[in-house]
Amino acid sequence: MTELAWAGLSSPVGPLAVGCSPAGVARLDFRGPGGAGRRQGGQASPAQAGPAQAGPAQAGPAQGSSVRASAGLLGAARDQLAEYFTGQRQVFDLPVDWSGCSRAQHQVLSVLYDSVGYGKTVTYGELAQRAVAGPDGISLPARAIGRIMGSPPVPLIVPCHRVVAGSGLGGYSGGTGIEIKRWLLIFEGALPATLDWSPAGA
Repeated sequence: MTELAWAGLSSPVGPLAVGCSPAGVARLDFRGPGGAGRRQGGQASPAQAGPAQAGPAQAGPAQGSSVRASAGLLGAARDQLAEYFTGQRQVFDLPVDWSGCSRAQHQVLSVLYDSVGYGKTVTYGELAQRAVAGPDGISLPARAIGRIMGSPPVPLIVPCHRVVAGSGLGGYSGGTGIEIKRWLLIFEGALPATLDWSPAGA
């Protein structure tokens, strides 16, 4: 994968690290205590993602252009995530870099990104059916959809938290797990608020 520009930001669901390539947002990681990256999409994020980190220190003209493009997308990603968590944004207007995904991941996650909006949910089985109808026509069982949801490279922006089981919430691999998923779904209005829910965070 192309070298990514990284930035860290705080959120109600804990610290996040977002990574962008010139093609789009390529990674979004939940970061554990002490800044250690929680594994998402096969790689840990940089342990200390500061306001912005990008590319090699010495870059030629082509590399410099790529770094500037990545940094521009990074600023937009941070701004839009901040707007989302303050309730000012329901749709992310960001390109996603799918280059680190397998064909099946790309099909399923792009269908999810395009078809399941804010405040909505879809079951693993329903998402499997939508993936079959997508451009690549990939047929996958619901449990395979669950595995893909377990390691998304760009959670939140590609809303794997909106994919639920037919009989409950299902699992979630981001942050502290299922309570993050529950918090996000209540925040978006897809679930009624519980007595202990707080807009300040999970």
